[in-house]
Formats: sequence, C-alpha cells, structure tokens
Amino acid sequence: MMKKQTQAARWIALSAMGLGVFMGLLDVTVVNVALPTMAKGFNTTFTNLQWVLNAYTLVYAVTLMIMSKLGDMYGRKKIFLWSMILFVIASAINGMAPSLFILDISRGIQAVGGAGMMSLSMALVASNFDGKERGLALGILGSIIGVSSASGPLIGGYLVEHFGWPAIFYVNVPFGILAVILTIFYVRETPSYGKDHKIDLAGMFLSAIGLFAVIYGLIVKEGHPHWAWVDGRVSGLIAGGIVIMAFFVWVEMRVEDPMIDIKMFKRPHFLGTILIAFALGSGIYAYNAFLTALMQNYIGYSAVQTGVRQLTISAWSLVLGPVAGILSSRYSKKWMIVGSMLLGGIGFFLMAHSISPLVTFVELWPGMVLMGIANGMVNPLLNTAGMEGTLPQEMGMVSGLLNVFRQFGTTVGVVGLGLIQDTQYENHLNAHMPDLEMPTKVMTAIKEALINAGPFSGHTIAFSNRMAHMPFAGSLQKVVIQAYDNGMAAVAVTSGMIVIVGGIGAALLMKNHVDSVHLDVNQHK
Repeated sequence: MMKKQTQAARWIALSAMGLGVFMGLLDVTVVNVALPTMAKGFNTTFTNLQWVLNAYTLVYAVTLMIMSKLGDMYGRKKIFLWSMILFVIASAINGMAPSLFILDISRGIQAVGGAGMMSLSMALVASNFDGKERGLALGILGSIIGVSSASGPLIGGYLVEHFGWPAIFYVNVPFGILAVILTIFYVRETPSYGKDHKIDLAGMFLSAIGLFAVIYGLIVKEGHPHWAWVDGRVSGLIAGGIVIMAFFVWVEMRVEDPMIDIKMFKRPHFLGTILIAFALGSGIYAYNAFLTALMQNYIGYSAVQTGVRQLTISAWSLVLGPVAGILSSRYSKKWMIVGSMLLGGIGFFLMAHSISPLVTFVELWPGMVLMGIANGMVNPLLNTAGMEGTLPQEMGMVSGLLNVFRQFGTTVGVVGLGLIQDTQYENHLNAHMPDLEMPTKVMTAIKEALINAGPFSGHTIAFSNRMAHMPFAGSLQKVVIQAYDNGMAAVAVTSGMIVIVGGIGAALLMKNHVDSVHLDVNQHK
C-alpha cells in the first residue's frame, strides 16, 4: 500500500512541476495576441508595448543559469517553490498594472520566477523518478514544454476575446496556487550539493551581463532590420556581450567553485543535446511567430481560429511525449532524435511548397503535422538524453543550459528568419513594383511605405480603404502578397535546413548509450 502511495505522490509531484513549466513557457508567447487590446487599454503604440515582450524574454534568458545554480546549491525544490510563488505574485501585479511602466517591471520579475521553474523542473523530475519511470516522466515533461510553447495563440486569443487582456496574467494565479500546494506536499527535495561552496558572484554577474548584451543586441536588430550588423548600436552590444562571455569562461576555469563546470562542454554527447535545443528554438519555435502572422495577417483567421489550427502542431506533444519516454528505454534516443529532426525538415519544405497567394489551412496542414511530430518526439527525448551521464550535482545546470540554448535559439531564429523574410520581401517589391502602371513618385512613396512597414504590416497598407480606390490597387495587392509569399517560403526553407543540420550534428556528436550515474537522492542526505 505504501509503495502505491509513493508512486501516486510522484505523479502528483510531476503534475505540480508540469504546471510550473507550462505557465513559465506560456508567458513567453501568450502576450503576442493581446498586444492590440493592450495598445487600446494603455493608449499607446505597439513600439512602446514591445517591452512587455522583451522584458520577459530578456530576464528569462539571463536568469536561467543563475536559478539553476542556486537550485543545485541550496535545494532544487526550495528554489523552484520560491520561483513559483514569485511568478504568481508578479502575475497578479501584471493583471492589475495601472501603467505600462509597472507592467514592464513586473514582467521582468515574473520572468525570474519563470526561469526558476523552467530551469529546475527537469532536474527535479529526474531526481524524483527512477529507472523506466524517469524516462516516461521526462517524456511527459517534454510534452508539456512542446504544448506550452505552441499554445500561446489559442489560450491567449480565447482569454483576451472573452475576458480582456488582464486575464492572460490572472489565469496564472489559481493554477499557480494549486501548483505551490502540490509542490510543498509532494515534490521531494534534492540535496544541497554546494551549500558549503562559495557563491560564484563574478560568474553570475558576467553570465547575466554577457547574455543580456547579446540578446538585447539581437532584439535591437530585429526592431531595426535596415540597420547594418556593423552599426555600433547593434555590433557594439553583440560584440561586447561575446567578449564578456569569453571573459566569463576564463573566470570559470580559474575559480574554486565555478557557476558552470566548463568541462561539461568537452563532452560530445552534451554538445549534441544543446545543439538540438538550439535547433528546436531557432527552427521550430521561431517559425511559429511567422506562421501565426501568415494565418492572421494574410489568410485572415482570428487569434482563436489560428490557435485552433495550430493544434495540428502542438497536439502531437501530448500524444507523443509519453510514447517517446517509453521508447527511450528500449531504443536509441540518438537515432529517434535524428529521424524526428529530418522528418521536421521535410515538413518545413512541404510548408514552403504550399505557400501561395491562395494558401489556406488545407494546404498547410501536412507540413504542420510533420513539424508537430518532430517537436513532440524530440523535446521529451532531449530531456532524457541531456540527463544521461550527468552527475547529480550537475543536473540543475544541465537543465538550465538546455533551456538557455532553446531560448537563445528562439531569439536568434526570430531575428535571422525575419531578416531573410525582409530581404526577399524587399527584393520582390523592388523588382516588380516598377512594372505597375502608376506615377513614379507615387510608386516610390508607396514602396517606401511598404518596406518600412515590413512583411507583417505591408498587407494592411496594400488593402487599406484609401488604397482600394486607386486604379492600380489590384495589381499592387498582388505584388505585395507575392512578395510576402516569397519571404515566407524562404523562411520555411531556412527553418527546414536548420532542423536538418541540427539532426546531422546530433548524429555526429551524440552517443547511442551513455554510462548512467546513480541518482538515488537518499544516499546523499
């Protein structure tokens, strides 16, 4: 009877950790669909609202490794629990925020809690489960990661449409309180492996500043696509961040109790797993932003309609996560990951082939299904593979690093794919707008407006009421749509190449079998 209770407690603990992961990752994307409503509520512009997104993304990425290390040192349950409490409190403040400034600040605080939950969840699951159950549990956690990353448009769209934008934050409060209670009573604490060690304040500071500079530089470039990479406002941040991160590595190799054991990066298997994490972020997750824009801005689906159709991608995570966890104990995780990444690449190529001025969900869904299968298989397998051969005291940091590379990959992907789309869009306008029958001055002015608006907003200009009365409106709209389609096709092809290269890298670096490390928590107490 006691054994059954213990098993039940483990699965209840998994539900608590899963809730934390779901909330933390959902809040990376859920705000996107609420921006139009928030702009009206705060009487401000989309540009000013950008920091509601960026504050969370930046702080989340910067604090992942720090929270991982604190969990390894002082107990992962303890840091996970306080992170969840902080997340819930900040969520309530977000919903009540009287001004945009307060909302930006509380979003940053919320991100610290989200980072703590996300960075420690995988290590907590690994230490709360043993044997085959661990693979299944990590598979389920991978499912939750996959679903939360892709379900933002659906959940956010529904909440905003029916309850207003504060609901996207308030919804975290009751679920967060439930998760806090379950964590207190059911999640088993891990040893404080480094409680007698000195906190590596220099490493924490350097890693935070370095990551901040690089990611903020990419965000600046995303917001100003026509600024050159060598522009000091972009290159200064990115180059400065890289220099700081190089200094961080130098420091870590010399301090007695480093934040990160740099020797971890000498393991080919571990390098293979973080390469896959980066490819997932820069290929699949980054592409979701462009797919959402295609469905809403060009096809014309509402936020909720878009979210429902994107279940074609996210629903596979629910189905395949547990399956992948079970299969991981029988078959090679390496080759299942490689095969799934190649399948995802084929899905992107199908998406690129299907994009046309008359594209609808009917043409898109086959490629979306393959993307969903790849995401649904790789995420849970990656969690399990990443923990293989990892010492108990390193598990929190390994979990944090996988999440850092996944999030960093998403940021790099959004910027890189955006630049590819912008280039293709602009090249098409430059090549075909001179053929339209309109005065040169008018053509130049409209083309400049379309380029400045970019692929996402150019559709609004071309199909505006003012433009509809122009004699060349139909021809112009056709050129704009074709320009956008060229950009989207290039984005899909690039994403496909990213995930395929990631799969090839995993094939070369990852091992079929990694010597396991005994993870019995009780022996360390």
